[in-house]
Amino acid sequence: MPNKFKPLLGILIFAAFIGVASFAYGRLREKSAPLDVLPSESPGSQNQSGAKRTAAPDFTVLDADGKEVRLSDLFGKPIVLNFWASWCPPCRGEMPDFDKVYGEVKDDINFVMVDMTDGQRETQATGAKFAADQGFAFPVYFDTKGEAAGAYGVTSIPSTVFIDRDGFIVAGAEGALDEKTLRKGVGMISGGE
Repeated sequence: MPNKFKPLLGILIFAAFIGVASFAYGRLREKSAPLDVLPSESPGSQNQSGAKRTAAPDFTVLDADGKEVRLSDLFGKPIVLNFWASWCPPCRGEMPDFDKVYGEVKDDINFVMVDMTDGQRETQATGAKFAADQGFAFPVYFDTKGEAAGAYGVTSIPSTVFIDRDGFIVAGAEGALDEKTLRKGVGMISGGE
């Protein structure tokens, strides 16, 4: 092959690679994280069918006014617990669906949207600004000490946990949720599924 065609061949191969990678990324992005029923760890706690249930670990975070809020203070209503950060593209991608569903069920279900504030990459100011700029109505809480993330063993975001009104974990997912999967989780904790 003459040398003058080698750069053109390289460009074509690279363009084909980019096309395949873009297609694959798009297909993966369309798939929502699956909801998994979490394993039982709480001895003696059983639901009506006799299956053991996992108690939701408690933690304290700050609300938008800087007041401490304990997760257990919200028991009595089902809870959608979501861990996110403003720099996280999958988090940003799922948030409009969370806000939409929150607007529909906010009287019946607590949304606890926990911003993973490490003080460097994510600060309380950057998280609050992002939520305000997007016009999200759901409440944002700030995990400034890593207590919430530690209690739930969060190692990747976004992560979502669905908690029933009695404070027991029903299901959870790592990765971005689409609206359909979010609604499925909400149904699982509200008696609609």
